[in-house]
Amino acid sequence: MAKLIYTAITSLDGYIADAEGNFDWSAPDEEVHAFVNELERQAGTYLLGRRMYEVMGWWEDLDTSSEPQVIKDYADIWHAADKIVYSTSLTEPVTARTRLERTFDAGAVRALKASAGRDLSIGGAALAAEAIKAGLVDEFRFFLSPVTVGAGKRFLPDGVGLNLEQLEERRFGNGVVYLSYRNR
Repeated sequence: MAKLIYTAITSLDGYIADAEGNFDWSAPDEEVHAFVNELERQAGTYLLGRRMYEVMGWWEDLDTSSEPQVIKDYADIWHAADKIVYSTSLTEPVTARTRLERTFDAGAVRALKASAGRDLSIGGAALAAEAIKAGLVDEFRFFLSPVTVGAGKRFLPDGVGLNLEQLEERRFGNGVVYLSYRNR
């Protein structure tokens, strides 16, 4: 069975974006980006909320000819993955290998996990919150940035308690700390 993995770069106080929606403080350097790339290679399908899809769609047509290798590598990873976008407002996907779903169906995601040959990655705090509340997220991957933002969009939803087992830890030269946990 494939795992459903929720990964994000967060502030130390648990936010993926500040109160104004900015997340420029979370831009990974090349060392962190290369590590993220290795993790993302494991995913065959991305489950994305509409806003996350719109942010990530930038990778679809990026001219990587003058970009560093880590950017080229991630663009290849993005193009190789299937994508499922959950949105009530999009009329059609604008990226290849993408299908649109109007609502999040926990049963359908369970079936996808059971049939997938590779792990699934979920992106977007609101969509991930639905999957967390449904008990579908198997692994949480935090990249903790050495900043606090005070308020904004939280990585984990309020009102949900989790019992996690640590799997891995890594420190990077820029002060970012990677932590991964399995949902018990």
